[in-house]
Amino acid sequence: MDLEKPGQKRLLDLNEIEEIRAMAYDNARIYKVKTKKWQDKKLLPRQFCPGQLVLLFNSRLKLFLGKLKSRWSGPFQVVQVFPHGAITIRSLKDEHQFKVNGHRLKHYQGTEAPRMQEVVTLGDVPPGIPNLT
Repeated sequence: MDLEKPGQKRLLDLNEIEEIRAMAYDNARIYKVKTKKWQDKKLLPRQFCPGQLVLLFNSRLKLFLGKLKSRWSGPFQVVQVFPHGAITIRSLKDEHQFKVNGHRLKHYQGTEAPRMQEVVTLGDVPPGIPNLT
């Protein structure tokens, strides 16, 4: 029995496995770099100026289930932009001002649609019940 040949074969196999592992690591790193570059290409920079209208992301709405609830509230008006990313916004309804993180805002596209109410009568109102129309 020659014990030297199996020992050399085992060393060659271990070196081959190490090379395959190194190539897999390099391929994974290259894939991550390409994916990050592709995703960053799709991002648009968000720059806010005082006077712009923005929408605020409501992160607390995740606690309540509801398919039709929008997680964006607003519009709000930008009052002041700070260099570190914080933005002071003002509510258009009650002029309340507060400071938020700029990542929670997005530009408001469009105008606020007036809410219309429609009265539907289902039948004659029985006597004694006030008519609300």
